[in-house]
Amino acid sequence: MPKKILLVDDEKDLVATVSFRLESKGYNVVTSYDGMDALEKVKKVKPDLIILDLMLPKMDGYRVCALLKKNAQYSAIPIIIFTARAEESDVALTKEAGANAYITKPFDPDVLLAKIKELLKEGQ
Repeated sequence: MPKKILLVDDEKDLVATVSFRLESKGYNVVTSYDGMDALEKVKKVKPDLIILDLMLPKMDGYRVCALLKKNAQYSAIPIIIFTARAEESDVALTKEAGANAYITKPFDPDVLLAKIKELLKEGQ
């Protein structure tokens, strides 16, 4: 079974590009464009990993991450924060919320893929 990745970002072009790349590597990608929808999709699709932007409509990525990590049903799902925000305070806040990794945009696709493999424990 291919691993399911929930990709949450409000930049539609970026979502399309990242989805294409991940699907070409054999992942099943489910997309969401806002924080509230992301929470609903987590419940429905039970992803193996979440790639989450911080600046989202309806509910920001910090809150989405914190809510998922505080819920025993979803706390084990690895979350990669995927954002243009590169301030140390942003990194600290996401660690506090329970994120597993932090990747800034613009990004190196190989770095993103390597982090996904690491968090999904693939090839080990």
